[in-house]
Amino acid sequence: MTVRSEPAQHAGMRASNLALVLGEVARTGPVSRARVAAHTGLTKSSVSGLVTDLIAAGLVAESGPAATERGRPATALTLAPGGAAGLGLEINIDYLAAMVTDLSGAPRYHHVVRRDNRDREVDEVVADLVDVARTAARSAASQGLPLAAACVAVPGLAVGGTLVRTPNLGWPRVDLAAAIQDGTGLEVELENEANLAALGEMWFGGHGQNGSALRDFVHVSGEIGIGGGIVIGGEVFRGAHAGAGELGHVVVAPDGPRCACGGHGCLERMAGQQEILARAQVATMADLAHACEAGDQTALDAVTDAGRHLGVALASVLTLLDPAAIVLGGAFATLAPWLSAPTSASIGHHTGATEPPPLLVSGLGSDAAVRGAAGTVVGRVIADPAAYLAQRPASRVGPP
Repeated sequence: MTVRSEPAQHAGMRASNLALVLGEVARTGPVSRARVAAHTGLTKSSVSGLVTDLIAAGLVAESGPAATERGRPATALTLAPGGAAGLGLEINIDYLAAMVTDLSGAPRYHHVVRRDNRDREVDEVVADLVDVARTAARSAASQGLPLAAACVAVPGLAVGGTLVRTPNLGWPRVDLAAAIQDGTGLEVELENEANLAALGEMWFGGHGQNGSALRDFVHVSGEIGIGGGIVIGGEVFRGAHAGAGELGHVVVAPDGPRCACGGHGCLERMAGQQEILARAQVATMADLAHACEAGDQTALDAVTDAGRHLGVALASVLTLLDPAAIVLGGAFATLAPWLSAPTSASIGHHTGATEPPPLLVSGLGSDAAVRGAAGTVVGRVIADPAAYLAQRPASRVGPP
């Protein structure tokens, strides 16, 4: 979540300094007004006025006391637990999901609807997603959480509010953000699910050292489709046309089966969730995990083969990007006890690296994208509280 770190001196000073103060509270709270002033370079009187505005807006709360400073104990400032909330939504190939997080990024509501969205019309899926959003909004309202906006994770290429390409759903180019906004009344942002999963992992995955976030890594979303979220310097790398990270369509077996994208031997066809289940001769991921735990050789061989193909794709990623780590997410996180070793061996074989970067396992699993979506919304509020205040009262999700 991007926040300002130094005071503004020119136009937009109040807006910039509101962001500066709220960002400091988000980073270091509970914190006193005096320490906010010391850390930001703003005067104590300026901080006091800005804090008053943020409290009135419901974004900052007073608790106390803070750590005793010289003189008297100070009242501590924290992010308001009932302040602006973010609604994260996800359209995936075989499920829909919703999550509400408060300003701190803590989940306050989460729901997943298992539904195969292949061969369904866009309007049908949007209608279902709006229903899921309305249920989430009712939960937020019951908790006193005003929704600031919504961010939707999608399994394809998103440019602005338009879903440009979705190989596994076969949808035409569609202005998806506008359709969801019409159904919810909320401002809607659209983003690729792998990118949001990477952001969710960076913000909430707990992989950093000494309290700092992991800032240079590739997150691999292993589902029916496979996506790669690339984070460089704490920012998602999207490429010139927003198409970076399409790891699932990296060719790992040129003579392999035809893929939905039109290619042959793509990673998704060799190591996607559907292919692993078919080779393991089981129906669900839970069945597969149980089979592996029981030592079923067919299941173990299927996961091992997937790991080898994944390693081929990741070897090229490591050679090109030199990330500090690879994070295995989604189904790959579930299979990590049996997948990590063959993946690492394959990476070593195809790169010759004696010390490849670590393969980390996502603690968020399949929830990473929807949590990253909700976190994106609250991150924008913290980065620009003046914009949030200007559009209050927040739009409300329409009646069911």
